[in-house]
Amino acid sequence: MEPELTANGTYTVIHPCYVSYNGTHIVIFNPSLICILLYILLGSLSIVTVCGNLLVIISIIYFKQLHIPTNYLILSLAVADVLVGILVFPCNMAFTVTQCWYYEDLFCKVRGSFDVTLSTASILNLSCISVDRYFAVCQPLTYKSKITHRVVVAMILASWGVAALIGIGLIAAGFNQGKCEESCLMDALISTTLGCIFSFYIPVIIMLCIYLKIFLVAQRQANKIQNTTCQNVKSRGAVSKMERKAAKTLATVMGVFLLCWTPYFLCMIVQPLTYKVTPIAVVETLNWFTLSNSTLNPFIYAFFYSWFRSAFRMIISGKICQGDFTNSKLY
Repeated sequence: MEPELTANGTYTVIHPCYVSYNGTHIVIFNPSLICILLYILLGSLSIVTVCGNLLVIISIIYFKQLHIPTNYLILSLAVADVLVGILVFPCNMAFTVTQCWYYEDLFCKVRGSFDVTLSTASILNLSCISVDRYFAVCQPLTYKSKITHRVVVAMILASWGVAALIGIGLIAAGFNQGKCEESCLMDALISTTLGCIFSFYIPVIIMLCIYLKIFLVAQRQANKIQNTTCQNVKSRGAVSKMERKAAKTLATVMGVFLLCWTPYFLCMIVQPLTYKVTPIAVVETLNWFTLSNSTLNPFIYAFFYSWFRSAFRMIISGKICQGDFTNSKLY
C-alpha cells in the first residue's frame, strides 16, 4: 500500500491493527477482520486456560478427599498454568496481534519475565509429577514413606525457586534492552537459547527416562500377574486392558507435552546455527503452541481421573454453594 502524505509527515499501513507514522507505530481504532478474529481466538484460549485450571484449583482445595501429595503437585501445576493464562496470554496476545508495544523496553521485560518464569515453573511441576508417579508405580511399598507432604512442599518450592531464578536472572542480566521490532524477538532468542537447557532439555530427559521406566515396570508387573493366574482368559484380558491403558496414559502425557514444546525449542536451537532471523510470525506461532500446553494440562492431569470429573460437575452445577460437601466421597 502506498504511503499517504499528511501535513506533519507520512504514515504507512504495515499491519492490520496499526500504522507507521514517521517511524512510530500507532494502533488504529478500526482494525481489520483478521485482527478482530485473532483477538477473539487468542482471548478465548486464555479464558479456557484460566477456567480449566481454576476448576482444578478449586477442586483440590475444597474437597478434603483430594488432599493428597500427588494432587498438591497437580495444584501447583494448575497455579502456574492459570498464571500463564492471566499474565502471559494477554502480553503475548498483544504482541502477536500488533507485533509492537507502546512502551517497548518495559513490556518486553514484563513479557519475558512472566513467560520464562511461569513456563519453566509449569515444566518443572510436570517433572515433579513424573517423579511422584515413578515412586507410586515402581516403589509402591515405600511410596507413602518417601513422598510425604513435606517432600512435596519441598519439590514445589524448588520448582518455583528455580523457575524464578531462571526467569528473573535472564531479565536482570540485561537481555531485554533495545527497541521494539528487534528487541522482543532477539530477547526471546537469546534468553531461550541460554535457558532452554535448564528450562526444557534437562526436564524433558528426566521425564522421558522416568516415564520409560514406569512403562517398563508396569509392563513387567502386568506380565507377572498374567503368569501367576490360572491362565484364565478373563484375567488375561483384564491384564491386557490394564497394560494398554497404562501405555495410552503415558503416551498421551508425553506426546502432548513434546508436541507443544519441542518445535519451539528446536527452532531456538537451530536458528542461531543458520545465521538467519526466523520470521516473527513463525516464532509467535510456535510460542503459542508451547502456551497451549497450559490449556491442555487440566484435561490431561485432571479430566482424565473420574474423581476430578465428579468434583467438576459439583462445582459447575453450583452444588457446593448449597451446603457443605467438603467431605464428599468422589471415588
